[in-house]
Amino acid sequence: MEFESDGDVMSGGLAKRIVPCLDVKDGRTVKGVNFVDLRDAGDPVELAWQYSQQGADELVFLDITATHERRKTMVELVKSVARNVNIPFTIGGGINEIVDAELLLNSGADKISINSAAVRNPKLIDELAKAFGVQFVVIAVDTRKVGDQNLVHLNGGRIATEHETFNWIKEAESRGAGEILLTSMDHDGTKAGFDCEFLKQINDQISIPLIASGGAGNQQHFVDVFKDAGVDAALAASVFHYGEILIPDLKQTLKQNNIEVRI
Repeated sequence: MEFESDGDVMSGGLAKRIVPCLDVKDGRTVKGVNFVDLRDAGDPVELAWQYSQQGADELVFLDITATHERRKTMVELVKSVARNVNIPFTIGGGINEIVDAELLLNSGADKISINSAAVRNPKLIDELAKAFGVQFVVIAVDTRKVGDQNLVHLNGGRIATEHETFNWIKEAESRGAGEILLTSMDHDGTKAGFDCEFLKQINDQISIPLIASGGAGNQQHFVDVFKDAGVDAALAASVFHYGEILIPDLKQTLKQNNIEVRI
């Protein structure tokens, strides 16, 4: 797929990115709170087109349906999105080996995102980075506070692991991750704001772009996460899907707060 890119935007430089996320289940976009209570939010290809028109910098699609038909459904979704949008998009969910990633990239996806598969088989990160280049590999990390530790969770946040979040992110970076998509499950869907303190701790100690996810409820939350945590991109779902925040308005607000964005 062809798209115009601003060097700063794509390399995690000055311009901050706004990234709508579409969780896809059975071919529909859904959204929940703290990863549960899912409700319908529309047709993913139609939403993708709307976001590309509004000025979103990138899109993320996460397939959350575990079915035998997943691969075929994902490929058709990727092809449809690639035909309808002119901005980069990442696809995740059900990618367990090189062949899965290859199929999606060849169908038009710009990057692939892996989460559980990477934790279960960390060498997969090395293999993907070697096969396609680090710029294609996004490692998604779902984190939740357990006691006094932040622990990585799997399977849509249902299974806690023994991996301390920061240590896992550092390992993923060392293995060839090109970006980290960090979702704070305690904040996800609450609309109470991003976990800026934790995001800053992570961002200060990695050299690859960090995408903040979980907690966006208003425009000020985006201002806060860019200013206080210094992240490269901020991702949200329901506030965009239900029209609570319009991307052109958000970008004007960010610009007024001296945050570099692509208008």
